[in-house]
Amino acid sequence: QVQLVESGGGSVQSGGSLRLSCEVSGYRISLSTYCMAWYRQVPGKEREEVARITTDGLTIYGASAKGRFTISQDNANNSMLLQMDSLKSEDTATYFCAARVAICGYSKVSWPYWGQGTQVTVTS
Repeated sequence: QVQLVESGGGSVQSGGSLRLSCEVSGYRISLSTYCMAWYRQVPGKEREEVARITTDGLTIYGASAKGRFTISQDNANNSMLLQMDSLKSEDTATYFCAARVAICGYSKVSWPYWGQGTQVTVTS
């Protein structure tokens, strides 16, 4: 089945940047067929959707990410990227890649495939 592996997490000072990558494998079709999203989670809280790429290739950002984060697809490397700039302490979380091989737009959808997460720590 589809497998997702995140990388790129680490520790950075506030105001700094990180680029997360989610490598997709285990499925024959191209990455462009997927809907994909980045989520984040801190202990004791539900996972929060950070950004999403719809079936039509549109990008959607949560309020916390808008203006600072950029989601994109690297089709040549079967990867989804999350460029995070102007990081804040409140961005500290485990970041997860999610995907579905089905239509998605702006509305709530289920995400059958998840990565294991990569830790992002922002120090002030």
